[in-house]
Amino acid sequence: MLNRLEVAEELMLNFAYRTGLMGGKPYRYLWTDAFAVCNFIELYRKTGNRKYMDTALNLVYQVHHILGKHRDDDSRVGWLSGLIDEEAEKHPTIGGLRIGKELPERKSWEEFNWDLEWRRNGQYYHYLTKWMHALNKVSLATGNFIYNRWAIELAKKAHSAFTYTLPNGRKSMYWKMSIDLTYPLVSSMGKHDPLDGFITYNELQATIRDIGGLGLEEEIADISSFYENDWTTYDPLGIGELLSNAYKVAELTSKGYWEKRDLLMKILDNAYLSLEIYSKNFINTPDYRLAFREFGLSIGLKAINKLYRLTLETPALNEEEIISTTKSLLSYTPLSEKIDEFWLKKENREGKSWREYIDINEVMLATSLIPDGYLGVWI
Repeated sequence: MLNRLEVAEELMLNFAYRTGLMGGKPYRYLWTDAFAVCNFIELYRKTGNRKYMDTALNLVYQVHHILGKHRDDDSRVGWLSGLIDEEAEKHPTIGGLRIGKELPERKSWEEFNWDLEWRRNGQYYHYLTKWMHALNKVSLATGNFIYNRWAIELAKKAHSAFTYTLPNGRKSMYWKMSIDLTYPLVSSMGKHDPLDGFITYNELQATIRDIGGLGLEEEIADISSFYENDWTTYDPLGIGELLSNAYKVAELTSKGYWEKRDLLMKILDNAYLSLEIYSKNFINTPDYRLAFREFGLSIGLKAINKLYRLTLETPALNEEEIISTTKSLLSYTPLSEKIDEFWLKKENREGKSWREYIDINEVMLATSLIPDGYLGVWI
């Protein structure tokens, strides 16, 4: 029988050696590293081996000192924030964090090329929220709330840089910004970005409310004014993120932070409709599948079992509509095992699409095998 913990350990150790966490020249990629931090924390929790916590903290350090600074081949030097020395070390996220793409960012005067843009650097809002989540998990795992403060400073910077007002008075968000956050690289708004930001800001706020400190009241009030209600998507990663966010909303309700049953129902309804569409078009050929996007769905589906138990245990969530919809979503959870089993077969990990994205594929497969480090607000 497959030992999920052992497989996850092997995947994460391979990632650590390959990307310079355990010797050699490091290279970092923000999305992958956010999931990796959560995985190393979970490995520490499950095994008690201190090396995993040390690796998580080393990864945070590397991300801030690589992606929080300009590239080596950039004419600009130092921290993105412009701070220097001790002050920069105290606020490593206050200038944002680079994506970690292999190509330099597109200059404001250069012609836009969508295919090339995917490979260019810059800052992604939805990557920044993932890092906020990872930092918050580190705070909870270590009891050191400097990581939560760094997450909040990142949230404040990201919100001020990515949000703007349209001519008609409505608020919107840029999808991708320049490294110095002075101009948009992709002006359209990610469909889930405002919702993701709203939930992540509240996640950070809920963590600090009992200890005091820098808060996100203004940012929460602002972003709550323009997140949409239609989040249906064909993208498995997007569906998985909806399910993961639904669990966060429910968890925050269960802890008495807020009562957002209407928001929870809207997310669950959108996720269910999206799953119905996706499941009818599921492709079973490795060459036409992106593993990391499917793992996003697999991880989100694993949140449904946790969500269902929470609805039964929490009076504030024990409503017929919520329970009924969650039960309907439970019927899709076998798809999670189907995804994991497919990609755990060696022959399905030999194709170009796996090898090209090996870091993100292996890290998110590990998350799918040991999801509790990533899922939810609290540890």
